[in-house]
Amino acid sequence: MVWPFKPKSRRQIARIEINGIIASATRERVLAALQEVEKKQYPALLVRIDSPGGTVGDSQEIYAALKRLRQRIKIIASFGNIAASGGVYIAMGASHIVSNPGTITGSVGVIIRGNNLQKLLDKIGVSFKVIKSGPYKDILSFDRGLTKEEEEILQQLIDSSYQQFIQTVAENRRLSLETVKSFADGRIFSGEQALQLGLVDRLGSEEDARRWACELVGLDPDKTESYTIEQPKSLVERIFTGNRGLTTALNWIEFELVTSGQPLWLYHP
Repeated sequence: MVWPFKPKSRRQIARIEINGIIASATRERVLAALQEVEKKQYPALLVRIDSPGGTVGDSQEIYAALKRLRQRIKIIASFGNIAASGGVYIAMGASHIVSNPGTITGSVGVIIRGNNLQKLLDKIGVSFKVIKSGPYKDILSFDRGLTKEEEEILQQLIDSSYQQFIQTVAENRRLSLETVKSFADGRIFSGEQALQLGLVDRLGSEEDARRWACELVGLDPDKTESYTIEQPKSLVERIFTGNRGLTTALNWIEFELVTSGQPLWLYHP
């Protein structure tokens, strides 16, 4: 006798949050959560994105994992207060995208930041002796400015990363490269504008996105629960639980220090 019974996970939709700056810790947590979604065979996944973006490689790995998973289940991305730059890139791995009308989104582009402290070091009488294997080994060193040749090298790096970004958007949103380039100049725009540009599919809240996910897999939105796969808190978050502002500030400082000189898909107001 075959019992008409489905595991609880088959009668729910999964939910994952991607909050704050996207870096290695975010990637590890999200990839682990996606493995759980696949293992338990949830029919649909709601990805709530509230992020200004982050590192290029980590954003690419999350996107790639979502794109693989969407071949088996429906994935709806829901944009929160901000879903910009790397946050947009990640959303390209979803089956569909829902944005609030006022979401800050866009900022499609690449940025590299370095700190030049040469004048300060000169004032306090500090200098460095550098022995290097090649002329560009200390590119973006904080104790000197960039040469013209170094600027050209970094621009080529940025252009390559930018091309990867716009090609991914064009492919997944079924837009021409020229159309994507017309708004992929680093500008930000609202969710309402994103809909007009073809970057998202619908305007609505997270609840609207949840209901759509249920409908896509034949579940009753009024009776179907969503199960949030919690991401383990970092040490900083555990220490400063209850003080979200301080935690965010500390995470941002850490990110700035670690990623200095790296290409970023990041909205940086």
